[in-house]
Amino acid sequence: MQKGVSIFWAVAFGIVIAGIYFSFFNLSDGENRQRNLNSAIPVQVASIHEVQFSDILEALGTARANESVDLTARVSETVEKVYFDDGQMIEIGEILVELTNSEERAQVAEAEANAKEAQQQYDRVADLVRTGNASGAVLDERLRALEAARSRLEASKARLADRIIRAPFSGVLGLRNISPGALVSPGTIITTLDDVDLIKLDFSVPERFIASLAQGRPIVALAAAFPDRIFEGAVATISPRVDPVTRAITIRAEMPNPDRLLRPGMLLTIKLINDERMTLAVPAAALVPVGSVQYVYVLGEHNRVARTAIITGQRQNDFVEVLSGLQVGDEVVVSGTMRLRDGSTIRIPGREIEQDQAQRPE
Repeated sequence: MQKGVSIFWAVAFGIVIAGIYFSFFNLSDGENRQRNLNSAIPVQVASIHEVQFSDILEALGTARANESVDLTARVSETVEKVYFDDGQMIEIGEILVELTNSEERAQVAEAEANAKEAQQQYDRVADLVRTGNASGAVLDERLRALEAARSRLEASKARLADRIIRAPFSGVLGLRNISPGALVSPGTIITTLDDVDLIKLDFSVPERFIASLAQGRPIVALAAAFPDRIFEGAVATISPRVDPVTRAITIRAEMPNPDRLLRPGMLLTIKLINDERMTLAVPAAALVPVGSVQYVYVLGEHNRVARTAIITGQRQNDFVEVLSGLQVGDEVVVSGTMRLRDGSTIRIPGREIEQDQAQRPE
């Protein structure tokens, strides 16, 4: 009787063990997948692709007008009329200031009359020479007299022009420093004139960048007065000399300034865009630094990740240039890297349903 009971309990225990084994090792495919998903580490991934990169050199530069001049008088004289206001836009050749010039106008009128009379005398003698009633020597004398009269006329006009100050080029005037009746002399600054439709920027960069510099290289500039505005231009001239003290070379860039927001003397932060290229890039959030080596976790088969060493280059915005270690189309972990190890199983929220539908039999 006792032996029968023992056999009964042995058989029952075997059935229980078999059931547990079957339940553990023979779960349905769907249950296995669900168990694996529950144990996997949730992460976010990004696909590797090419991004436009460029080397950016930063420098400080001072804005200069395309053309700039301090307007002064050529002679000592009293101001008779002023034809401009502060900050006025003017065109080339416009009269700005007229100095007292009544004597010079009279001299011009006299010189014009003398030149006219000398011309008439020359014409009369020329007619006589053609008819044989005068010699060539007399004609030469009248020609010298005519040329002298013309020279005196030009000199009189020049003295008059010295008393009329005109704009040498188009631009914007500065503050007016004189008034009618004021006595001005050479060196007295009447006002300033700047052509600001085009701004020149002079800045220096280290000599090691000389080989990569070229005319036409694009630049961008930022001004503290306009923090939300980006000004664009290009390299116009590269100085032929390197400063032996600073070991830097001076670059001159030109920037259109149609709104006239930039003004001469402003300090600008300049970014010189150099060596534009398309290259592989990885989100900066994917980098896992270990000592001096940069690693990323690359997604492989069966949702496992492999810790991969890469060589990085320049950083631009939220991306880092990849020189080696990755290929286009690789997927790297960008969120959740702190919990990962080489070979860890991951799950990507939002993909579980797609993967389950792909693996489910029809």
